[in-house]
Amino acid sequence: MPVWIWYTALRILLFAVPLAVLLIAGVNPWVSAAVAAVFGFSASVIFLRRQRESIASDLYEARHRETPAVHVDDEVEDAAVDAASTERRDHSA
Repeated sequence: MPVWIWYTALRILLFAVPLAVLLIAGVNPWVSAAVAAVFGFSASVIFLRRQRESIASDLYEARHRETPAVHVDDEVEDAAVDAASTERRDHSA
């Protein structure tokens, strides 16, 4: 399972569980949501550091590859742009 899915699921649980407990206890829904959000944020900063760092390093590696990933669509678009610029030069000369 990818790290980002695991991290997202844990973040949702860290918000949803306190929210459910507070709502069951009869606390105002706005206050429950605010307290659950603060708790979820705080707990994720404290307990999910490894997952957050793993996601950050994966994103960094994806953005800073030695050779950029080339997709078929990119090659087709580049060929169309090159053909259009060549055609424009031929007509203007």
